Amino acid sequence: MRDIMDMYKALADEKRVRILYALRENELCVCQLIALLELAPSTVSKHLTILRSARLIDSRKNGRWMHYRLAQKFRPASAGKTLELLFKDMKKTDQIIKDQKRLKKICGEGLEAICRRIFCKP
Repeated sequence: MRDIMDMYKALADEKRVRILYALRENELCVCQLIALLELAPSTVSKHLTILRSARLIDSRKNGRWMHYRLAQKFRPASAGKTLELLFKDMKKTDQIIKDQKRLKKICGEGLEAICRRIFCKP
């Protein structure tokens, strides 16, 4: 029961749902997610912690970068179906269309440039 409640609590925030949608096809670095959401690194980190605690995303460290992706195995098992339905409904929303355009541009930049821009602002 707790897994189900954690999942729905994690899905109750627009920013976290946007993160999940961005991760549906690609693994992304935390810098890319910060650039996409245009939020403070600490805020994005908190959202990622909630999603990881709900077992909706997995993470891996590669050098100095943390990468995130949708969980390989969901718990509860119904999470995959829930996300599939959610993504289908969100696909044509203005925010997701805007995010997809922005993400395409962000993914075209190198990680070094994005991270430098995010963490070394003048």
